[in-house]
Amino acid sequence: MNEFHPNLSTPVRGDFASIQERLNNHVVPSYGRFPLALSHGSGSYVWDVSGKRYLDLGGGIAVTSLGHSNPEITDALIEQSRKLIHISNLYYTDLQGQLAERITGLIAPGKVFFCNSGAEANEGLYKAVRKFGHEQGRFEIITAENSFHGRTLGGISATGQDKVKKGFEPMVPGFKHVPYNDLEAMRAAISPATAAILIEGIQGETGITPATPAYLLGLRKLCDEQNLLLLIDGVQCGHFRTGRFQSFQRILEGVEGAESFLPDGISMAKSLGGGFPMGAFWFRSPHGDLLSAGTHGTTFGGNPLGCRVALQILDVIQRDHLAQNARELGAWIKDQLTATATKFPTIIRTVRGFGMMIGLELQPNIPAFNHDNKPAAIQFINRLHDQGVLTIPSGTHIVRLLPALNLNKSEAEEGLKIIEALVAALV
Repeated sequence: MNEFHPNLSTPVRGDFASIQERLNNHVVPSYGRFPLALSHGSGSYVWDVSGKRYLDLGGGIAVTSLGHSNPEITDALIEQSRKLIHISNLYYTDLQGQLAERITGLIAPGKVFFCNSGAEANEGLYKAVRKFGHEQGRFEIITAENSFHGRTLGGISATGQDKVKKGFEPMVPGFKHVPYNDLEAMRAAISPATAAILIEGIQGETGITPATPAYLLGLRKLCDEQNLLLLIDGVQCGHFRTGRFQSFQRILEGVEGAESFLPDGISMAKSLGGGFPMGAFWFRSPHGDLLSAGTHGTTFGGNPLGCRVALQILDVIQRDHLAQNARELGAWIKDQLTATATKFPTIIRTVRGFGMMIGLELQPNIPAFNHDNKPAAIQFINRLHDQGVLTIPSGTHIVRLLPALNLNKSEAEEGLKIIEALVAALV
């Protein structure tokens, strides 16, 4: 892997209080923010406005696939911006076709639609389902409890968490939720209106919970029997984060009968653009033609700038063997965290995940956290901030590690040392 060290001689400095006040006064308060104001970054590190350095093991919530200020992404942006940034989808541009070809080559023959976010990618899946089932009067999509599919009205209706729905009722009709990894519950939920099943290969927002191989294979068989579309939300768990392009490919490795497994549609975003806002969805043949001219669209999706960046990211991942790095280093990180959990079982309950998508589940009722009403995950993460490490909360008791795919072992060792020291201090 190539090391890079951009010029950081003139970092952006500022007063945190004034930054916080300006944002609070002028930005919609729809996020619960940590009391940090970040200034600049390099690789797997970021600096706040006071100059403090942090090891970023959160990756912008699984977005910064090549780290921060990656010079090859910067060069691609600059080069393409001098040629063509945006022209709309009224015209042909070769970069969009190249990127779609690369994506289908990593999955299977089909077609790709480009958009700007994971929520938009999932909205495209919902619309394609409606087209698929329209003539038979079918429109319903069954999703899983504890799932997360975005913050649009369609997204929160699809999401299997009540907390994201509160205050936005009534929900968009046509969604039903059943327990995850429960094939019989899914079978029992199918009605004459059902047209599709949508799951995440690994549930990320509620604790890094992978689908089991039996569940995936059972869903494929069930969908074939019932003429349903099987859709996978790969927004967070996709793009090589598990060591394969899509998480289902990793989960099913070496599993008997998995050779022919393929979903009908997959949504993507996050690491696809490495920080450039980009989403996409893929449909296998012949479903790639469900959304014909005039039935779906986007102004910015698939513009030359975004496609050029995404192609560069794919080139770097392939050249530097970053899927293998995610697989091998991720397994080592998980093993080290598991050893820490064994050493301190009163603090860490379990460790799970694949590759660079790892969940650290804390025990309930850790005495050191009882004096504060904040969830344990938030308290743990705040203490990591004090020690110069960024991670991502998932629910009340789970801490996610979603680092860059080019994280190296010395950086991983640095983070693990800090995490273990914090765990030891909580005993």
